[in-house]
Amino acid sequence: MKFRTGKEIRRLFIDFWGKEKGSHHYPSFSLIPNDPTLMFTIAGMVPFKSYYLGIRQPEHPSAVTCQKCVRTNDIENVGHTARHHTFFEMLGNFSWGGYFKKEAISGAWEFLTERIGLDPDRLYATVHEDDDEAAEAWRSVLPDARLRRFGESENYWFMGETGPCGPCSEIYYDRGEKYSCGSPTCGVGCSCDRYMEIWNLVFTQFDRQKDGSLTPLSRKNIDTGMGLERLASIVQGVDTDYETDLFLPLIEHTNSLGRSADPLAARIIADHVRSVAFMLADGVLPSNDGPGYVLRRLLRRAVRYGRLLGIGERGFLTSYIPILIDIMGDPYRELIDSRASIERIIEVEEERFGRTLNSGMEMFASAAKEGGVISGDVAFALYDTYGFPLELTLDMAEERGISVDRAGFEAAMTEQRERARAGSKHKKSALGGDVYTELESSISPTAFTGYDKTDGEARVVAIVRGRESVDSTAFPLVSEGVEVVLDVTPFYAERGGQVGDSGRIICGGVPFPITDVVPRGKLTFHRVRAGDMAPDCRLSVGDVVMAEVDADRRLAIRRNHTATHLLHEALIRALGSHVRQAGSLITDDALRFDYTHHEAMTPGQMREVEDVVNRAITDDLPVETAELSRDEARELGAKALFDEKYGERVRVVSVGGISETGAFSRELCGGLHVARTGEIGLFKIAREEGVGSGTRRILAHTGLSAVRRFQRLTELVGRLGALLSTDEAQLPEKTEALLEELKLARRRVEEAEQRDLAHSVEFALSNVGPVVLQTGRFANAKPDALRGIGDKAKGQHSPTVVVMASVSGDSCSLTVMADDAAVSIGADAGRLVKAAAAVLGGRGGGRPNMAQGGGKPDRLDEAIAGIGAALAEQIG
Repeated sequence: MKFRTGKEIRRLFIDFWGKEKGSHHYPSFSLIPNDPTLMFTIAGMVPFKSYYLGIRQPEHPSAVTCQKCVRTNDIENVGHTARHHTFFEMLGNFSWGGYFKKEAISGAWEFLTERIGLDPDRLYATVHEDDDEAAEAWRSVLPDARLRRFGESENYWFMGETGPCGPCSEIYYDRGEKYSCGSPTCGVGCSCDRYMEIWNLVFTQFDRQKDGSLTPLSRKNIDTGMGLERLASIVQGVDTDYETDLFLPLIEHTNSLGRSADPLAARIIADHVRSVAFMLADGVLPSNDGPGYVLRRLLRRAVRYGRLLGIGERGFLTSYIPILIDIMGDPYRELIDSRASIERIIEVEEERFGRTLNSGMEMFASAAKEGGVISGDVAFALYDTYGFPLELTLDMAEERGISVDRAGFEAAMTEQRERARAGSKHKKSALGGDVYTELESSISPTAFTGYDKTDGEARVVAIVRGRESVDSTAFPLVSEGVEVVLDVTPFYAERGGQVGDSGRIICGGVPFPITDVVPRGKLTFHRVRAGDMAPDCRLSVGDVVMAEVDADRRLAIRRNHTATHLLHEALIRALGSHVRQAGSLITDDALRFDYTHHEAMTPGQMREVEDVVNRAITDDLPVETAELSRDEARELGAKALFDEKYGERVRVVSVGGISETGAFSRELCGGLHVARTGEIGLFKIAREEGVGSGTRRILAHTGLSAVRRFQRLTELVGRLGALLSTDEAQLPEKTEALLEELKLARRRVEEAEQRDLAHSVEFALSNVGPVVLQTGRFANAKPDALRGIGDKAKGQHSPTVVVMASVSGDSCSLTVMADDAAVSIGADAGRLVKAAAAVLGGRGGGRPNMAQGGGKPDRLDEAIAGIGAALAEQIG
């Protein structure tokens, strides 16, 4: 068998089913599926799920893909076994009503034996026990001795409790006796490594009903999946996937960096780097939930394993990206296109986690010493304060042979979510969803004419009032929402960050105000404001109306939308190619633009961005649109939003001309824009701020809105100059001098208050073993003042623990401090405060030498007495 690289195997498979067998080749779809039931694309068939369910008609009768996939359900096995991965590539060929079992089986055999060169005598196949059709197809190439029949649990595939299903056939490769478990019954299906499953052919031919009965599908389908890494290990004659050329360069790089050898750590790092890089390339950003949490969890897990090898103190994961691009940049161009962004995000995340990793490890080590269980509170603190994913804490606990109180962790998480929920208000739509689904299935899609029109004649094809579709409705109706669907409309429906148009529809001379326009599927719903209309007004299905968009408001929206494209390009030029759009809101009043970046912009960078945008405006560049294929748009360098789903044809908006080689910017966009950039007039950033890890936000104005902002700023500077008796040039220096004076005055006041407090209280002294316990009570004392008093009190005795309680109204704060001598014999201020705060009905904690907490003052005496008793236990 000829040695082949992973790249060669991938290409052979695609060419075999594509060029030779006539299937359409789809490049790998995104790791983020267009499926709310899945977080990641977990198999090759996921992008085609709607075809199997009959929701959409296939664009081609058959297809071939090499699909990027992510699965994390077996993450604890990654590195420990030969073939568990979080990121993998699945080779698949698919047919919808085209070829079926005979062609799928003969094609699989031909590919494996003739194109790849596997020994035919080492191949085995399994079929469902009742699938004679598949068995007969196998008999044409395989002797009965190497054909096995199994039941439903082994050789049947279901999409769910109901729906498409069918038998499957699995292909196994006999790796030889040296991989056998030695059992006399060892054979296909054995859990040892001798017989390796390499390909699964699913024959989707039935529709399972609620009663369990099977109805034949009118269109029989094929869905196959074969792991590229697994096949590569056989072709390359190695024992594990990690020894193939898809992993080995990454592992060798780890070995060159590490100060100690650990094959497990090297495998885990290689696997996780692949996942992290591809997730980032597909637009996933680190966060605390959803796909972003999985990304952060894998990245931080890789960092920790790097530390175990003696690397990672200064960050090391970005050094793998050039190697990964060398291995997989062809065909995954997104790794190359997003390289700067991938490296920058990894760098910042690694640095951020590195700052808290040591502190978190100390906290974990301290908790691990106390017993065989890491409490839920400690696990939550590691997650919430130090950024340790729960799974990382579980990994570390397993290494030490202890467990984690997962129920306690979940309880703490639930409590945090409840607090967050209590602090926010959630609005629910007054309109239901079922009626919209019914309308979409019975009405033709709304035609949009608004790219070049602001008015036009249309016919009412549906009216939704409240939760029902009605034929006619009278006005006014204040309590119920009314939405109107037209057969054709110039109104832009809210999408892509751009708000919907407003305006009116006129029927029989009566204007019906439109306040908003929203898309639902392929229909456009016009929301009518009906509260101030005469009671005899009526709108009915079938009415012919004149639709009129508010043209002035639309023009303001156009200005802001084109300005977001200019801003996007300006940010890339000023900050780097890692910048990507992460969201936007485009209204008539302002624009809001979210982008990937990991630090606040400097004043100089903001000026540069404004200059680039305003220069493009004053150059009065043409803004052109064209409908192109995705490949054509990509060749032009058009930017795409990673969370958007695009069809085969896309609309490209080009500032500077579609055909011009030096165009200012090109983006995939379905929104409304000005004809020339000069129409924008002026651009001004109002605010730049952070909105999440690795994401920044800009609020900006254009046109007259920007002019008014300049006017307000000029007026404000004038008023400040008058108040401070200085001119504009001297304002910063005068303000800094005043602030410094204020700072000094406040410091003198705080020092005076601290002296007064120190003189007004006497600490009660008691001995707890060799430790002097000092207890003091205060009224309305600030934490900073208490810490200063505590520092002085520690200097009076040693070893000592200082307890300070401050009561203010119906709340009480506790500060406990321990000197080094007390800590050395077991005193722990953090645990003392935690126990005392619990008595007060509150929470608290901290380090062994200083901690704070609080609660209600009703049981303060009991809490302080408890500190003495707890201290006695600590020091034995």
